[in-house]
Amino acid sequence: YFLVPMRIAIQTCVCVCVCFGTSEHVFLSVIYCFRRNQSLHGPSPVTTFGPKACMLQNPQAVMHIQDPASQRLTWNKPPKSVLVIKKIQDASLLQPFKELCVFLTEHKNMIVYVEKKVLADPAIAGDESFGTIIQKFCTFREDLDDISNRVDFIICLGGDGTLLYASSLFQESVPPVMAFHLGSLGFLTPFSFETYQSQVTQIIEGNTAIILRSRLRVRVVKESREKKARVDEKGILIMSNGDSEGSRKALQYQVLNEVVVDRGPSSYLSNVDLFLDGHLITTVQGDGVIVSTPTGSTAYAVAAGASMIHPNVPAIMITPICPHSLSFRPIVVPAGVELKIMLSREARNTAWVSFDGRKRQEICHGDSITITTSCFPVPSICFRDPVNDWFESLAQCLHWNVRKKQNYLSSEEDEF
Repeated sequence: YFLVPMRIAIQTCVCVCVCFGTSEHVFLSVIYCFRRNQSLHGPSPVTTFGPKACMLQNPQAVMHIQDPASQRLTWNKPPKSVLVIKKIQDASLLQPFKELCVFLTEHKNMIVYVEKKVLADPAIAGDESFGTIIQKFCTFREDLDDISNRVDFIICLGGDGTLLYASSLFQESVPPVMAFHLGSLGFLTPFSFETYQSQVTQIIEGNTAIILRSRLRVRVVKESREKKARVDEKGILIMSNGDSEGSRKALQYQVLNEVVVDRGPSSYLSNVDLFLDGHLITTVQGDGVIVSTPTGSTAYAVAAGASMIHPNVPAIMITPICPHSLSFRPIVVPAGVELKIMLSREARNTAWVSFDGRKRQEICHGDSITITTSCFPVPSICFRDPVNDWFESLAQCLHWNVRKKQNYLSSEEDEF
């Protein structure tokens, strides 16, 4: 047996038996001869979530990734801090927010983190009876304060957008997320607030079912548009874009639902090239393209005609938006591939990209978007288990396969 990294290139013509992993996960795999420089499997997700939460190990597990039905949350140490995320500018959430914060601080002795703009709401700041609780809060500001190593778990009050926002706050390991359905759709928020005290107590005690929602690691590289002036030997002023490496700007994002590339305000077709592991596989001509996780398959992607994929399936979905082709169907690719999107040479206009509906920006010629599966999933706490919760959401939120049932055919009617 050999200790090797996850992504390995086998250049021999024999079957190689490989054992690899960490002290927490050691597993056996057989790799046959082929010429690839990376695995089709996605990276093994980290199994520690925030400073204190981790995956409860199953001694009967024989694979390097546990059976999703057996994934359960446990704590290395009792949790002491919680981040409460509330949907902004929603008056209906004020009372649940106050009740929850009082319960966490007074009854559970938890350190509560709240975003500063939440406390700026006059209905909260002006409540004198709530003032003593506010003084116990720890506050932070998005993109300015790092709370990644301070929060043990997260509670979301609102709709699916609050869970997406919670994901965006953590660019690496994400603490466990408990989401209450207090919004409009609630596909990702399985908990009802009526029994929040018993449910939160159960989470603090640990040993609850979780689902690891994979994320996309996105890297956007932009060419500098700033012209640099220099004078040549003859004294002539020359304007240039400068050094190719030094003139590039790279941005990184962790995306839970989808990356959307579209034509923006232009009336022309979007025209972008799509590469998979360095090979051009197609050119997208239409309104745009959606690259989504299995979690995002029930969001924008399903509205564009894609299939719905359970979050435990390791995959990346590619869905065109109104393609100018009758044969361009949505496809599913392995989680371990690397996708790259660039403007085609023939593109008549720029494109625009957004990440979970945020951070929207323009993509010009020379810019690139690289997408891979992240090794930092979102550990979403289940109400019952990953399978039942998902089908319950399909039925309740999307009314999946709802139809008036056919009447029973009696023997007398059958004769006619």
